[in-house]
Amino acid sequence: MTKNDYYEILGIDRNASEDDIKKAYRKLAIKYHPDKNPGDKSAEEKFKEATEAYEVLKDSKKRAQYDQFGHAAFQNGQGGFGGGFGGFGGFDISDALRAFMNDFGGDSVFSDLFGFGSRGRRGSTAGGQRGNDLQIRLPLTLEEIATGVKKNLKVRRKEKCTTCNGTGSKSGKRAVCPKCNGSGRIRQVASSFFGQVIQESICPTCRGEGYVVTDACPVCGGSGLETTETMVTVDIPAGVSEGNYLNVPDKGDAGPHGGPAGDLIVLIQEKKHDFFERHGIDLVCDLDITFSEAALGTSKMISTIDGKVNLKVPAGTQSEKVFRLKGKGLPALHGRGIGDQLVRIHVKTPEKLAKSAKELFEKLAEIGI
Repeated sequence: MTKNDYYEILGIDRNASEDDIKKAYRKLAIKYHPDKNPGDKSAEEKFKEATEAYEVLKDSKKRAQYDQFGHAAFQNGQGGFGGGFGGFGGFDISDALRAFMNDFGGDSVFSDLFGFGSRGRRGSTAGGQRGNDLQIRLPLTLEEIATGVKKNLKVRRKEKCTTCNGTGSKSGKRAVCPKCNGSGRIRQVASSFFGQVIQESICPTCRGEGYVVTDACPVCGGSGLETTETMVTVDIPAGVSEGNYLNVPDKGDAGPHGGPAGDLIVLIQEKKHDFFERHGIDLVCDLDITFSEAALGTSKMISTIDGKVNLKVPAGTQSEKVFRLKGKGLPALHGRGIGDQLVRIHVKTPEKLAKSAKELFEKLAEIGI
């Protein structure tokens, strides 16, 4: 599959400055972010594509490699991105969201536009390798979305092994990594059509720590981690929608050998409602009435998201007429207004008529009704 030019994706010149690159990506991220385009696969692909281009061009070394060799510089995992970014072969929406949050998670503009809760991200630190982020899907009813809800989530995550206290070693001691000699990084030379490309990457044996376990803990097998189940409480604000996500810091997997924990990403899903259809912050429902009710007018009790109200249907109402119940929709995220409920009228045609009813309709037909 042919990949688009990274500069063309961001709409910038090849001599663009770092600030130009960041501004161009920021503009595209705002436009195509999944939170602003829930369920739109085309927007999701453009968001991933823009993020991929930004991840390369913002880094001076990667940009130089790309300028010299193009996409070939990152084939076969030689790009040295790590964490699912190797050559971008496995680049998906989760990778794009992680990359986005790494650079813009604390930006008040993005926090205001897209989300709720903390989005700040942390990479690996001197304290050790950072643990994996975890994702969990949280289905919500429209009633829960209308009011906001607190949920207790059962999460399977890796925590520090209690047997070896997270060291991974039976004796509690570790040895210098023989592959990288304690540096935590190795250099690789890859041959391509354009010549040799030298890449420095994290040592695969010690995963960048510089030390290895020689006498593995019998419980965790040397990882320093064991799988547990824990309860995580999250507060979901009113007005969320399909595709929104909540970032819960430090509730992902613990980092190996004392490293910081990853985050828990809670992806919002909407359960299908038996009565309402959601259109943004508006709710749509159908109301069946008879011929006589449509002709003479009627009054109907109708369900809303927070109770029942009386709807007056005037005489002469036509099928597909829509009535608006102001303020009976869903709240916008962050309290920015509230939607309406739209009631769509269907004049129901009887399929079977009793003899007396048929005679009445025949009389109506004679006078042109």
